[in-house]
Amino acid sequence: MRRILGSAIMLGMGVAGNVQAQTAPITPSRTIYIQAGHVIDRPGQPARGATTIVVRDGKVAELRDGFAAPDGDASVIDLKDRYVLPGLIDMHVHLWGIGGDPLRSRLGELNRDESDDLIEAEKNARVTLEAGFTTVRDLGGNPRGIRALRDGIEGGAVAGPTIVNAGQMVSVTGGHGDGSNGLAEDYAETAHAHQINTCDGPDDCRRAVRAQISLGAQVIKFAATGGVLSNVAGGLGRQMTPEEMKAIVDTAHGFGRKVAAHSHAREGTEAALEAGVDSIEHGTFLEESTIRLFKQRNAWLVPTMMAPVAALAQARGGQLPPATISKAEAAGAVAAASHKRAIAAGVRIAFGTDTGVSRHGDNAQEFALMVRAGMTPAGAIRAATIDAADLLGRKDQLGSLEPGKFADIIAVTGDPLVDVTRLEQVDFVMRHGVAVKIGGARQAFPPN
Repeated sequence: MRRILGSAIMLGMGVAGNVQAQTAPITPSRTIYIQAGHVIDRPGQPARGATTIVVRDGKVAELRDGFAAPDGDASVIDLKDRYVLPGLIDMHVHLWGIGGDPLRSRLGELNRDESDDLIEAEKNARVTLEAGFTTVRDLGGNPRGIRALRDGIEGGAVAGPTIVNAGQMVSVTGGHGDGSNGLAEDYAETAHAHQINTCDGPDDCRRAVRAQISLGAQVIKFAATGGVLSNVAGGLGRQMTPEEMKAIVDTAHGFGRKVAAHSHAREGTEAALEAGVDSIEHGTFLEESTIRLFKQRNAWLVPTMMAPVAALAQARGGQLPPATISKAEAAGAVAAASHKRAIAAGVRIAFGTDTGVSRHGDNAQEFALMVRAGMTPAGAIRAATIDAADLLGRKDQLGSLEPGKFADIIAVTGDPLVDVTRLEQVDFVMRHGVAVKIGGARQAFPPN
């Protein structure tokens, strides 16, 4: 009996860890007619004028010219004076725990545990969704907790964006993702004993990737270089060997997972690109040789322009440990110029913010920084819709308003193609056909 029970438990753990919950998501069965004044249905192409978006069973059924009268018992949402576009996608967030307030986060470490962080993550997910981000890629958090939040959202238990989760970042011992850095010896030994994301050598790094996948990771993230916020004075240089990076990428790709590399220094970025990584996160120090590799490898840059701005302000304000200050200064001094160079050269850009460093819900402030770095408003919006969906491998489901795709829809006042900061004030949000914000007001969830 014990053997049978143990097998059942292991089977249940496998299901929970590797696939989304099978509970049917909340999608209204009735038809919804969204009457929109202007529609940016396929970002990067000319916008439509007056249009009716027909939503059925959580997906876009059709787009009709003009304001079509509803059929039968279909309901109507009036957005005739709004600009309507696909739900936004943020390719780099950290929903877990307290975000954008490092001092509060550090002070709470002694009296807060994972259960408290899950509540914070649920709040962060709702705020992110209401800001117009209907899909996010979570690149670092408690692996079981994020998997549970992901599945809870898909099952309709809580409101939030679609989550593509990485679990914990894979890191070498002592590297940017080693949670024992800076701890007293007794605490460091205990922390390190429970870490499965740290690895040393190619074989161990293969194990670390498999461990995250076993906990439900849909994408793998690793630290190619040092990082600003880790409490270790190791700079921002390359921390992983090329052989370790290659082992991570090949193992993840073998499991059908894409790979994101946290990277600041040029040496780390170029080694990660040579290893076949799908995206570089941050890309702070870019040279002409780095840009050539991006284009040769057809890889994506997720510049997270908000992150160095926020981290530098926090470091100078005394909200971060002393070891982070020089790193924040170094990153803040060169990031904007590197990103501007990459954009001018035609490197593929996907929208990402590293929110969690900055406050949740402020994600759309990234758009203005992207435009300042040389992107057009249309290009920046495309980076947060069609291009982000492409990097996710979900272009058939997300990123544009076309029949058969999920009805992830937002609306703003004013034309974001003229003033991209309009996206900082989203007053209508629908995810998978369920309206969670109308006229700036939060809607009941689950819906009646």
